Amino acid sequence: MNDSFVMNKWAKDQDLKNVKVIPDGSGEFTRKMGMLVDKDNLGFGMRSWRYAAVVNDGVIEAWFEEPGLCDNHVEDPYGVSAPETLLQYLEQKDVVKAA
Repeated sequence: MNDSFVMNKWAKDQDLKNVKVIPDGSGEFTRKMGMLVDKDNLGFGMRSWRYAAVVNDGVIEAWFEEPGLCDNHVEDPYGVSAPETLLQYLEQKDVVKAA
């Protein structure tokens, strides 16, 4: 849940070529995805629950959501939505496609 300035700068800094960043400064997209949570207990306010998705032509192909989605979760879990998880998924997909 960042604004376009932050997301575009991050994408440029990471030299992203095949990844489209989706700015969501107001949290509207996050809310509509059902992923907006209150993280006041961590000093953050309203934020996106951690998740990642593989989207092709506007269709969600794979979804990776951290467990425990709720307001004011005692932790800020990170693992399921890690880049390594997505890379593993994409590599397996390429292996199957090549077979």
